[in-house]
Amino acid sequence: MRTNNEKVKSVIIGVYFIMIVLAITSIFVFNAVTGLEVNPLILFLVVLGIFGILFFLVHRVAKYFEYDSDGAKLILLNKGLLLSDRFNYREHKLETSKHELVGFKMYNFFLYKELVVFIKWDGHERVKKYRFNITLVARKKRKYMKQSLSKTVKLNKRANN
Repeated sequence: MRTNNEKVKSVIIGVYFIMIVLAITSIFVFNAVTGLEVNPLILFLVVLGIFGILFFLVHRVAKYFEYDSDGAKLILLNKGLLLSDRFNYREHKLETSKHELVGFKMYNFFLYKELVVFIKWDGHERVKKYRFNITLVARKKRKYMKQSLSKTVKLNKRANN
């Protein structure tokens, strides 16, 4: 099975645009509605701080995810959604044989979803954890990934017994 969340890129660009417009308009609306004499520098810094926090949260959550379980290899890829063609500093890739997959967990936090994959390491009993951000992957695709990973883990347990 092969899937990714490439279509989400335009949504994230739209979110950034709306955040910038809201930051600019909130300065003017606050002055017009409240009627308070607020130092413009302090107001600008407060709005800039709130915008910075929101920008960081969206940047943290917005990641491209690719899953490929076709063939003998399991390939999982996380990378930044914006500017990833030029600056690939956020790339996290796992390419391993399917028979090394020991288990997986999918966590669903309030605003963040994560896939944790457990892989046999060094051919021994040691297991290594790999974490992937799957927040922007559609629910249906997450369901299919879960089925695919469960099937692989089940086949690996049968082969080891």
